[in-house]
Amino acid sequence: MTITWNRGGAVAALLLICTTGASAEDLTTADGESIYSNICQGCHMPQGQGAEGAGHYPALAGNPALVSWQYMALTIINGRRNMPAFSAKHAVGFFFAPVVLSDAQIAAVINYVRTHFGNHFKDPATADGVRALDQ
Repeated sequence: MTITWNRGGAVAALLLICTTGASAEDLTTADGESIYSNICQGCHMPQGQGAEGAGHYPALAGNPALVSWQYMALTIINGRRNMPAFSAKHAVGFFFAPVVLSDAQIAAVINYVRTHFGNHFKDPATADGVRALDQ
C-alpha cells in the first residue's frame, strides 16, 4: 500500500508538533503564552504574523475572525485544513501519540492570542465554554 500526502502543510505541521519537544503533559500548568510558544508559533510564527510555504498558516495578529472565541475553540478542537485537531475526541496520531490539549489549555491559548499580537478582544474563553463546544 502506498500512502500519498497531497497536503504538504499537514505533514509539516505534524512534524513540527512532534519536534517541539513539548507534550500536553509538559504544559499541564502552562499559561497560554507557553502553549502558544511550544505548539502554535511554529506555524503561526512568533508574533502571530502567519506564513506561506508548505501550507497556508493564517496570521493571528490583527485577525478580525478572532472576534469569536468560539470560532477559535472549534478550530483548535476539530482542526482546520492543514491544522491538526487538539481535543481528545478528534486528535489523530499517525506514528506517534497526538498532542491533546485540555479544555483549560485551549481556553488559555485562545485568551493569550486574543489579547496579544495587536488583538484586543475582551470576552474571555473559559474551560466550561470550550467543553460545551466539544460535546
